[in-house]
Amino acid sequence: MFIIDDLLIRPFVTIADTLHTMAVKEVYDVGTIQDELKETRLLYELGELDRETYETRSEQLREDLELAKEMQQKLLSGNVQVAQA
Repeated sequence: MFIIDDLLIRPFVTIADTLHTMAVKEVYDVGTIQDELKETRLLYELGELDRETYETRSEQLREDLELAKEMQQKLLSGNVQVAQA
């Protein structure tokens, strides 16, 4: 039974874990969020965004950036877990 588990199940678990890690890294990419913040600022300065839209979008991006940095720390420490329903 253990041999079957090692041969059939472990590869799928390893692949799923790798895919999960890659997805988390992509969703919580600090560089991308920082680029979006810069783009939002530039659009505001060029007059393509009004002040209210700029402030709302910037605040959301700052929150996302904070969360991304937290998740990046968890990834580096290996503390990311998938919640099960």
